[in-house]
Amino acid sequence: MKVLTAFDGSKRHLSLSEIATATGLDISAAQRFTFTLSALGYLLKDPQSKKYELSPKLLDFTYHYLVSNELVSRAAPYLQQLAAETEEATNLTVRLDTDIVFVLRIVSRSVFNANVIVGSRLPAYCTAPGLALLATLDEAEVDDILARTNLVQFTPATVAQPRKIKERLARIRKQGYAHTEDEYFMGDISTAAAVVNQDGRAIGAINIAVPRVRWNAERDERRFADLVIQTAGALSARRRQES
Repeated sequence: MKVLTAFDGSKRHLSLSEIATATGLDISAAQRFTFTLSALGYLLKDPQSKKYELSPKLLDFTYHYLVSNELVSRAAPYLQQLAAETEEATNLTVRLDTDIVFVLRIVSRSVFNANVIVGSRLPAYCTAPGLALLATLDEAEVDDILARTNLVQFTPATVAQPRKIKERLARIRKQGYAHTEDEYFMGDISTAAAVVNQDGRAIGAINIAVPRVRWNAERDERRFADLVIQTAGALSARRRQES
C-alpha cells in the first residue's frame, strides 16, 4: 500500500529509486513489492524508461466501494434531482480523517472546477461539506482534528484560525447548514448539510457548488440551504428517542 500511495498525483511515473525514497523502503524491498504489484496488474512498467505508473485496474477498488456503499446508492437519485432543479454541481462527500472525499458528483454545464472528481480530497476545515461534517462532532474530536490539520490560508477568505473555526461550527449547528465563499477555490461558492446517523453524527454531506458568476446572494443562499437541508434530512437516519 505504501508503494501504491507513493503515486500521489504529483508525478505520473516513478523509478524504483524514487519509489524507495517516497516510501522509506530500501531498494531491495521496493523491488520486491513493485514486482508483485506489477504481476498482479496494479502497476505498469515502461520497458524503455523502466519507470512505473498506476494501472487502471486500481479503479476496481473504487468501483467495488461505490456499488457496495449504501449511502452512495441511496443518494444518487437525490443528487440527480438536485442537479436537475438547480442546474449546478451537486456532491456527496464523506470525511476521511482531516479531509473530505468526493464519493458521488454530478456536474453541470457551468461546473466551476472540472478537476474535482470522485476520489478528490479537500481539507474539511475550509470547505462547506467539511464544516457541515465537523459540526456534528463533539468539541474534543474537533480539537483533535484541527490540531492535526495543516491550517493553510488558501485565499484571503479562508478561515484558518482554530478559535474562529469553532465559532463557525457553533453557528452551523444552529442554522443547520454550512456556507463558504472563495475559501479553497476563488470564485467557488458552496452550501452543504450533513447526512447523520441515529446518533446525530455525520456519515456524509450533501452540497451544491456554484460559480460566483452565477451567484445571487439574495436569491440563492436561502434557497440552496433549504434544498441541501431537505435532501440531507431525507437521507439521514431518524434520531434515537431520548430516554
